[in-house]
Amino acid sequence: MDHAGEFASPVAADLRTDPVLVHDLSAGSLELGLDCEFDTTEKLTGRLFAAMEHAGAKAGIGGYDEARLCYSDEDFRTAGEEGAEYRTVHIGLDIFMPAGEPVIAPLEGLVHSWRDNKARHDYGPCIILEHRVSAGGSSQLVFHTLYGHLSRESLAGLRPGKPVRRGERIAAIGDYPSNGDWPPHLHFQVITDLLDHEGTFPGVARPSDRAVWKSLCPDPNLICGVPASRFPERPLRGEEILASRKKTIGRNLSVSYRRPLTLVRGQGQYLYDEDGNRYLDFYNNVPHVGHSHPHVVRAVQRQIAVLNTNTRYLHENLVRYAARLTATLPAPLRVCYFVCSGSEATELAVRLARAHTGGKDLIVCEGAYHGHTTTLIDLSPYKAEGPGGRGLARWAHKIPLPDTYRGKYRTEDSDAGLKYAREIIPIVDRLRADGRKLSSFLIESIPSAAGQILLPQGYLREAYHIVRAAGGVCIADEVQTGLGRIGSHFWAFQQHDVLPDIVAMGKPIGNGYPMGAVVTTEEIAASFANGMEYFVTFGGTPVSCAAGMAVLDVLEHENLQRNALETGNRLIAGLTELQERHAIIGDVRGLGLMLGVEFVLDPAARTPAPDQAAYVCDRLRERGVLIGTDGLDRNVLKIRGPMVLTAADADFLIEQLDRVLEEDAAKP
Repeated sequence: MDHAGEFASPVAADLRTDPVLVHDLSAGSLELGLDCEFDTTEKLTGRLFAAMEHAGAKAGIGGYDEARLCYSDEDFRTAGEEGAEYRTVHIGLDIFMPAGEPVIAPLEGLVHSWRDNKARHDYGPCIILEHRVSAGGSSQLVFHTLYGHLSRESLAGLRPGKPVRRGERIAAIGDYPSNGDWPPHLHFQVITDLLDHEGTFPGVARPSDRAVWKSLCPDPNLICGVPASRFPERPLRGEEILASRKKTIGRNLSVSYRRPLTLVRGQGQYLYDEDGNRYLDFYNNVPHVGHSHPHVVRAVQRQIAVLNTNTRYLHENLVRYAARLTATLPAPLRVCYFVCSGSEATELAVRLARAHTGGKDLIVCEGAYHGHTTTLIDLSPYKAEGPGGRGLARWAHKIPLPDTYRGKYRTEDSDAGLKYAREIIPIVDRLRADGRKLSSFLIESIPSAAGQILLPQGYLREAYHIVRAAGGVCIADEVQTGLGRIGSHFWAFQQHDVLPDIVAMGKPIGNGYPMGAVVTTEEIAASFANGMEYFVTFGGTPVSCAAGMAVLDVLEHENLQRNALETGNRLIAGLTELQERHAIIGDVRGLGLMLGVEFVLDPAARTPAPDQAAYVCDRLRERGVLIGTDGLDRNVLKIRGPMVLTAADADFLIEQLDRVLEEDAAKP
């Protein structure tokens, strides 16, 4: 900063003293909002300049060393051994002012070079000046300044070596589209080594090369002098967040991946990290119709701006949503209860069953996970019999997982479904002998934590028959499988031609808004209405119902159930082809966008390969694809992303998985 006082402002506004607004153009910008609100130059220009006008600012500032998502053209994409990487890190300073505003030389120099870089999202007209300043004694420091997104008229009359005075007007800010099709602004950059470039120089860098490019292009604010007080507080980096989490958050709140991701934005089937890196999301099933779907976001925004209250007051959203939700289910499933999560929904389903039957005991499946409440932990073998668990409650009874790949009865046994279902009979007989009542049979329509298990033919029909004959009711846990995810049916239980007595829903029904629901029959609802009031403060609010209806809108209008079927079939075909070439893949199973890929060390012995599964999961993350692992032995790749995943996305996953499976650490 030895020469700070010698610099003129590069624009007509004095950036040191005049009011300026620092825009947040980062990957996680809350200022920019939804992608669709700034996906054209016109929209982005209007948004930025409206904010400047509202703030009374003479100029807007776009920050240095800021990772942005606007550089998504192929020119910003580079291919590498680990997959594609985009140049997202801005290594200049943007100064937003109206087109035609003068651009000024901050210090004396010479015209080095110029060019009209005409490609869309390039600089447009650009000028580079050369400067020489004393570095003490007889030595000189030579550096350059770059001025991008100028008017075409700015290039007239230039010649190499033309002297430029400090404070001299050298150009004017250009307008879109001739300025590279950006909102009107000056891109100002300081360069210590031009690397033989003329009329252009990289203005954004790959995150992996960030340090190198920052050393070549120091912060232009050393010249511009925007006060530090105008800039927002620096966001915490991932390593800082992780360190703080360890101090302030419960230790058993897990973090995914060997190198945790710091996510700042989601859109459709994509997630973006703090550096603007893009990840194809094949894992998260909560954003059912896509991350930050505009229709859902706006439905929530509109309603929460007007009213959000509880169900002790009348509001049409409650009954409208209940009618639309129950219309997707077969009769007599017509009575709704709304809660705030899948765990709450399943807990309530258990209460309903107990109220109706008068029994407490229930039957669950080996490896099942149904939620995080005390009751659900006590009945979920996945938790109760896992690390830190205390075993199943006395009233929870476990039957074998109906796994026809590695289980007791396998695919080649045509009666496997019936045999697995009849494992319920000894439990029913024992309860009867002990004078205890069976309340319910609780099962996911596709057991997920157990490894994306497809229930064998005839299993649910026989199991339901046995349970009902014993006086129990049947609960379908559709928290992860419902709303068209399997493609062939809207609810996964429907593929088995059965009718549950109670259906529990969660995760996807609000697309990220915290919601859960239980739907049952009038008869069971009547048993539950025993005089005790049922009330959930945030269940069934106008906002949650608005979110739920918006999700149903998108499912219908965008035909996402069919998309799940078609994309899932493409994935299954690709995964099956990989299975033929990679011995580590023992089984490919699932429906729609609810798939599992089981890794085994030996195809004959079917010995689980959890280490390889974990390795592949982490390596796919490095290559821009997010999946998870699950199963009784953590050896199953879990694929169940947003319903907007496309055929091209499926092909990309298969391609990346194929490459990772060629690595030595992924082999049996």
